[in-house]
Amino acid sequence: MPSTRDLPGVAELLEAAVESLGGARREGQDAMAQAVRKAIADHEHLAVQAGTGTGKSLGYLVPAIRHAVAADSTVVVSTATIALQRQLVDRDLPRLAKALTPLLGRTPTFAILKGRRNYLCLNKLHGDEAMLDDVEEQLFDPFAISAMGRNVKRLHEWASDTETGDRDEVVPGVPDSAWRQVSVSARECLGAARCPVGDDCFAEKARAEAGRADVVVTNHALLAIDAMGEAQVLPEHDVVVVDEAHELVDRVTGAATAELTPATVAAAARRCGKLVDQKTADRLAEAGEGLALVLEDLQPGRWDELPKGVSGILSVIRDAAAACKQGLGGERREDPEGAAGRKVALALVDEVLDVAVRVLGAFAEDDPAVRRDVVWLGEQGPEGARTRVLRAAPLWVGGLLRDRLFGRSTTILTSATLTLGGSFDALARQWGLPPAAAVAATAGDPVPDPDAPRWSGLDVGSPFVHARSGILYTARHLPPPGRDGLPPAYLDEIAGLVEAAGGRTLGLFSSMRAAKQATEALRGRLSTPLLCQGDDSTMLLVKRFAEDDETSLFGTLSLWQGVDVPGPSLSCVIIDRIPFPRPDDPLVGARQRATDARGGNGFLTVSATHAALLLAQGAGRLLRGMDDRGVVAILDSRIATARYGGFLRASLPPFWQTHDPEKVRAALTRLRDA
Repeated sequence: MPSTRDLPGVAELLEAAVESLGGARREGQDAMAQAVRKAIADHEHLAVQAGTGTGKSLGYLVPAIRHAVAADSTVVVSTATIALQRQLVDRDLPRLAKALTPLLGRTPTFAILKGRRNYLCLNKLHGDEAMLDDVEEQLFDPFAISAMGRNVKRLHEWASDTETGDRDEVVPGVPDSAWRQVSVSARECLGAARCPVGDDCFAEKARAEAGRADVVVTNHALLAIDAMGEAQVLPEHDVVVVDEAHELVDRVTGAATAELTPATVAAAARRCGKLVDQKTADRLAEAGEGLALVLEDLQPGRWDELPKGVSGILSVIRDAAAACKQGLGGERREDPEGAAGRKVALALVDEVLDVAVRVLGAFAEDDPAVRRDVVWLGEQGPEGARTRVLRAAPLWVGGLLRDRLFGRSTTILTSATLTLGGSFDALARQWGLPPAAAVAATAGDPVPDPDAPRWSGLDVGSPFVHARSGILYTARHLPPPGRDGLPPAYLDEIAGLVEAAGGRTLGLFSSMRAAKQATEALRGRLSTPLLCQGDDSTMLLVKRFAEDDETSLFGTLSLWQGVDVPGPSLSCVIIDRIPFPRPDDPLVGARQRATDARGGNGFLTVSATHAALLLAQGAGRLLRGMDDRGVVAILDSRIATARYGGFLRASLPPFWQTHDPEKVRAALTRLRDA
């Protein structure tokens, strides 16, 4: 195995990679690659902001691969989106491995690893009746039953051809209800040693391949599960690269959120069925019915204390689930089918027991501002058939990340959007890292916190000259947004901008209601075509938008980060209002209150940081190619007039700024005519 000294340096490897891939050297990419190399060598965490067009994937992959080959170790690369996972595994890594092979002396290897639910379970597929999921909710819907039957039949046909068992291979995809009939969770899995088809298990093969790879690509949710769990999910590794790191806190929070519904309790009781004493199973079933009655009488929202009656019914559920678990017993020598049925029942009972214990334990601390978990009652399901769901989520995930991510591996965090208000500190606090000033102070003596993770931040900039390529237009003359939809003045402003641009507009709205209102009001008024999210699949709408220069596209949150349209099809991005989180969001409210209780500014730390991230992502849709030009128009006048407006504007790319609508429309007209 070559030593670090035997291998070419990062600069030489990067040059070979760029030349092989047909690109050009970029200063930001060079700076990023050297910073990543140094961070790995010094075992110091690094946050890198790398703007669109920097080539950040190569900026971290080249030094990561070099380290993995030299140290005979594994580097984990975690992403937030499937799109980036596919780009890395299907395009970037194969081409990079080919380019670096002559210099490294061997071909670098890579693998993708997902949660067990994403892989086909052969044991379940081949008719293990004990493992099939309940479909009781569909018993009275013949269409749903036939649709599921068709999808499951498709999965059986696909199963005979697939080599990976990866759900993403199924095109077009299938609903979750159908996929559950051929997959298992980690809790339900028998384990390769006990499973009759364990030697052919797709999930185990994926894990084995990952264990041999230099680079393992995964997602933030699995990274969180690996950090939270007692059992190791990811292979041994000493470096983690977190791409799309602006999404890390939300994805980790999602992975750490527990849910309990009456239907889950009922399913656990049914699964226990003949496996435990009937009275024991009936106790759990009756407790689930009691939970349904109690929750129906309560209003959705955050609980600062357990409502009357909830503590009692959760205690009954906890005790009944514990009795079922005891009745199911531990590992036994039995036929595989019996073992599978017991495992599925045990998984459901464990889930019910864990959530009941967690919710009851959340209120052990009297002060809500210092509790570990936030508990709230929510709703789920389609309109007209909404059901109640009890949720518990961590108040903060910074402690988890500090101990289980930064405490175990050298971590590189990167994104086009990491500095908010001109600093990394807003996100560093959420990640559990000390502010930059505290890190700098640790170089002296005495240190404020000798155990604080050491990290540094680097903004490698962007190849775009933002002040020459784009205008930030803040419409300070408009009234602040209200609660009753878009005011007429907003619709007039949008119409004027779209007409001046000749279409070519991406409208990013804070709600689907606002997007539809603007679409309905302007479709007959504009001389150019207008599409709205929901008219067709988002992928097809973006394709139509990109292919027709005069078409505009209006939509909501998923478009803020998912649209990459370089060229003349996009010269105006309109944002209707500052995307603050909903004021009734239980987790946001709890986090703001906890920050205020510690003497901080909860609104700025939580809501304004959330809004700044989304604004930066939305504004980032404008410049995607080096020849792009255009306008980002923010109609919410508070960004120009409110005290927090400076923080939000400082989080955006450094466009030339104006409040003058005439100048903006004139600029768009010149672009249109050019």
